[in-house]
Amino acid sequence: MSNPGSEDAFDYVIVGAGTAGCVLANRLSAAGHSVCILEAGPRDWNPMIHIPAGYIKNLYSKTLTWNFVSEPGPGVGGRSFSLPQGRVLGGSSSINGLNYVRGQAIDYDNWAAAGNPGWSYEDVLPYFKRSETKIGTGDPKYRGKSGELPITDLDWHHPVSNALVAAAEAIGIRKNPDYNGAFQEGAGFFQRTMKNGWRFSSAKAFLYKARKRKNVSVRTNAHTSRILFDGLKAVGVEYIKGGKGGPTVQVTARREVILSAGALNSPKILQLSGIGPADLLKRHGIPVLHDLPGVGRNLRDHYAVRMVSRVAGIRTINEMVQGPALLVQILRWLVGLPSPLAISPSVVHIFAKSDPALDRPDLEFACAPASFREGVVGLLDKQPGLTLGVWQERPESLGYTEIRSRDPFESPIIQPNYLTHPEDVKALLGGIRLARQLFRAGPLQKYVVDETSPPKSLETDDELLDFARQKGTTVYHMIGTARMGPAEDPDTVVNHKLQVHGLQNLRVIDASIMPSMPSANTNATTYMIAEKGADMILAEKV
Repeated sequence: MSNPGSEDAFDYVIVGAGTAGCVLANRLSAAGHSVCILEAGPRDWNPMIHIPAGYIKNLYSKTLTWNFVSEPGPGVGGRSFSLPQGRVLGGSSSINGLNYVRGQAIDYDNWAAAGNPGWSYEDVLPYFKRSETKIGTGDPKYRGKSGELPITDLDWHHPVSNALVAAAEAIGIRKNPDYNGAFQEGAGFFQRTMKNGWRFSSAKAFLYKARKRKNVSVRTNAHTSRILFDGLKAVGVEYIKGGKGGPTVQVTARREVILSAGALNSPKILQLSGIGPADLLKRHGIPVLHDLPGVGRNLRDHYAVRMVSRVAGIRTINEMVQGPALLVQILRWLVGLPSPLAISPSVVHIFAKSDPALDRPDLEFACAPASFREGVVGLLDKQPGLTLGVWQERPESLGYTEIRSRDPFESPIIQPNYLTHPEDVKALLGGIRLARQLFRAGPLQKYVVDETSPPKSLETDDELLDFARQKGTTVYHMIGTARMGPAEDPDTVVNHKLQVHGLQNLRVIDASIMPSMPSANTNATTYMIAEKGADMILAEKV
């Protein structure tokens, strides 16, 4: 076993104790290597992290997220969006909506076909299975049963949710009990990263065990300022302890530095370290260590329209978790009974086609028997409601992120460029119209009394597109800013082994390496990337 030796020298230094970083710390330290993992945020002691319904409170927390904001977007009426990313042990897995979605097999076959050997669906399926324990039913060909991360089926079924699945069947969308199994298309209920009513973040699933080992150092409130190099070889990381104005600390990596800071912070740290587009670095007075134009490019995100209907004849989550009724649900949750406090923000999934002529689904719906007051984040309506959020699964609109200055504490410029590609517009319009079919299908007619957002009066493509541009929002699924691909492609940053092109002993292992958006929420894919990344590292270090 390798011992840490000097307090600030380790075999591996991992930047970011989020979804990927916690997996890496566990796997590398279990193999006997010394690991230092740096997290800019605090420990995950806030109790609202661990209660699934706490998502509503934590998503825009000043202390648990980065509070990034996008630039005004040309495709969304000049609007900007809050883009929270987890800034706490567990990263975004500590604040996200808990939904576990892998995507479609062809997503990963396309990654391999783009010059990334070893990333086909057949190649990556074992890594999806490795991290999970699917609780309940699941085909063992596709589902894991011995991993650290529990994946559970929904145990709280609202009548409106059941009616929504039936409505999907009524308009020709089949029921699918396991969208992470043999195929994705269909309607059913979301699977969640939780167990016995509690959230399971990457920290809880992977880091809690790892940090008990003597060869692991977990450092919170450690804000990375740059990667240290000897020539083109990464040799360590510099971080600022305790926030702006705190002491600067350097930690040495004997083997490798691993960036797992997420799709917005990993490119920022690379750029602050002199790795990225040369003109950008020079503009900010940063010496160019390695001109790599793709750093910060190829940003993709899911852009959703939330469609709302008023419901009658039944209570929805809106009434169940407000006022005295909330106390009842707290008691149910505390004693382990099914409760809306132990569900993810969305309960029903639908994967469908915006055009029947397509060969595979291009839309994802995330639905819940609840609705929020317009313009008030996290504040539920007083009257019963049903929300259908819909987005294109594989957006073509490309954005970018880049440093605003050489100050490591300044937020980067983030421009997602939502709805700037015609295919995104076409698919989203198809999704809005399909959502209206669902609202009007027979099984939901006993509940839905009015379509309020968008109102029925909006009918033409131009009217619905204007609504989408003015009312749509991010789904917080940023990827692609350190894209994986062959070195001949100037837009790529890492090779198929996740090593940064042109540099030594430096890898990026997180959502930023995704060559394209999987047909999914991004958390499950990030777990897979971390598992595969750890395997590749260990295979090279005998």
